[in-house]
Amino acid sequence: MLQKLLGLPINASADGGGIDLLNGTMHLLMAILFVGWSLMFIFILFRFNRRRHPRADHEGVRTHASSYVEAVVAVLEIILLVTLSIPFWSKKVSAFPTDAQNPVRVRVIAQQFAWNIQYPGPDGKFGRTDIKLVSDDNPIGLDRKGDGKDDVVELNQLHLPVNRPAIIEITTKDVVHSFFLPLLRVKQDAIPGMMIPIHFTPTDTTEHIRQQMTETITLPVRNRNLELYITTEDLKDKDGNVIVKKGAMLTASAMKKVNDAGITALTIAPFNPTEIACAQLCGINHFKMKGYLTVETEEQFAKWYAQEVEDQKGE
Repeated sequence: MLQKLLGLPINASADGGGIDLLNGTMHLLMAILFVGWSLMFIFILFRFNRRRHPRADHEGVRTHASSYVEAVVAVLEIILLVTLSIPFWSKKVSAFPTDAQNPVRVRVIAQQFAWNIQYPGPDGKFGRTDIKLVSDDNPIGLDRKGDGKDDVVELNQLHLPVNRPAIIEITTKDVVHSFFLPLLRVKQDAIPGMMIPIHFTPTDTTEHIRQQMTETITLPVRNRNLELYITTEDLKDKDGNVIVKKGAMLTASAMKKVNDAGITALTIAPFNPTEIACAQLCGINHFKMKGYLTVETEEQFAKWYAQEVEDQKGE
């Protein structure tokens, strides 16, 4: 209900529900305050209008009651902030998954205008990085002679298993960026010179999210780039021949076949529903800084990881 009321995207993380509830509660409190202050304003307009008070009272309130009320409110806010809000937030932020929970550990190194993703190798240790080793082929300056010999490094592609805690260490090579996963309610600034860890648990696979975002559209469409979508069914011409297979991208050539076949309705879904966005203006090509999160089953993740380790060995 909150998602529909506030226009929130699908929630795909364990803590997303609590964040959405907090968001909804804050909106409700702001609405109550808005209505209250609006009624107070209307009351003042009628209570102190010119007819009731033809002569202005330049002295105003002659007691300090309002000052006492303001002081009490300020003290209560300080007590709530110091004794409740800050300790609660600190506890939640510091409650990292334990080794017993077998968390996935990943490093994300931002740069203008890409996300470098580093996984430790089978030894479980991140390799050393050195700015002197940075090159076009080695964007994070990974030392392949030490613990980094078996590390997996990806560009703009983050893979995580579903229902397993993830610990992400975030930093940047240049300016301030902001690592943002809208569907997982995760956002953290990447600060130069700092390695900031965050943790979360994905609760839905990318494939299932894609299914939830499936929709039927009527052609032609305007102001929408269909090349970011796939078809969720085989598209056939009048003779029953498949012209675009299920799961294929709706590229310009594919759409030409669709139009030539006289198809007027399509069932589509986003190709990459779980994107990594940069939520901080980081330069002239900020709009291009886009990565992709793939949440998959434990078996799929293990297969992908094993294949990447083998591929890195061969390079």
